[in-house]
Amino acid sequence: MNTTEKFYLPVDGILDMFDSLTGQSRITHPALHGAALPPATQHPKVSSISKAGMGIIKTVRESWRQHEKRAAARRSSSSGNRQLSTDRLPKRSVDLLELGLAKPRNCHRVVVLGAPKVGKTNILRRFLGNEFEENYEPTAEDFHRKLFHIGGEAYQVDLLDAASERNFPAKRRLSILTGDTFLLVFSLDDRNSFDEVCALLAEIRAAKAQLLKLKHPARVPAVICGNKADLEAPGAVSRSEVEEALGEDVSFFETSAKDGTGLEGAFRALATLGGLPVETSPSRHQLVSILTYQSMCIGQRGRGARRTRGLGAPCAATDPLARRPSFTSDLRLVLRSSKQHKPERCQIQ
Repeated sequence: MNTTEKFYLPVDGILDMFDSLTGQSRITHPALHGAALPPATQHPKVSSISKAGMGIIKTVRESWRQHEKRAAARRSSSSGNRQLSTDRLPKRSVDLLELGLAKPRNCHRVVVLGAPKVGKTNILRRFLGNEFEENYEPTAEDFHRKLFHIGGEAYQVDLLDAASERNFPAKRRLSILTGDTFLLVFSLDDRNSFDEVCALLAEIRAAKAQLLKLKHPARVPAVICGNKADLEAPGAVSRSEVEEALGEDVSFFETSAKDGTGLEGAFRALATLGGLPVETSPSRHQLVSILTYQSMCIGQRGRGARRTRGLGAPCAATDPLARRPSFTSDLRLVLRSSKQHKPERCQIQ
């Protein structure tokens, strides 16, 4: 094969690519057909064919670049959320207090207690902005963290679902002593679950009274949810009975984690008891990614309160890497709190 033939053979493939990219009709030339090549003496001069070929190659390259740009844009658009949730996640949990991005009074822990199968997990899912989960799976200890940006300030709400601590009194007592507010859940069709909530409320009052060195049971910031209000069958526990048994210092709501009945009022009551803005209720803020939230807080760090207060719509993000602090950390927290009231001994015993 002579030099001229070596040039023509790959051009057929280049033209096929050019056709597919541009949609134009195939350029025809006697020397570019797939048939056997004519003798070399019948081809045009190599120099003139080379100029035509180089022009084709240049056109193909430009079309291919445009094709690659469009494909890359489509890939970026379709996989943006996936990349955000995996490749670009923070390397560790976000603790606003530890990072100095939130004031201590803006950081709260909500301890969730109640009997099994009453809907605690689905109520928490609603607070976090997730959908109701029909299939029941027993919950071991679970910890969630939701971060808010409201009125130019950062807030952190930790949610401890202490379901696995029913048979471990000392462990449950430690969780109770670290709680700022409490969410107690029973099922309206299960009287035993209501009796358990009454016992838990009494335990919380006694533990807080001992921590604060009070002679009488302490008033506790607690919200009680009688869940499964969506059931058609009459409940085993009436509202009047609940109010009589629990007293006036707790807020009671008949709720349904399935259809959302009563949850807005319960979440608003939790915010009020914890000194948090009402915008912490799920319907009052927009959910953003954890990276967007971090950028927002860090971007406004160091600005004056007068400049940032009231800026931007309320938003929140869940921390996908949140893990329950160690029991040693919780114990130190309790001892630090106890020291302020000069207790005689450790209060978790």
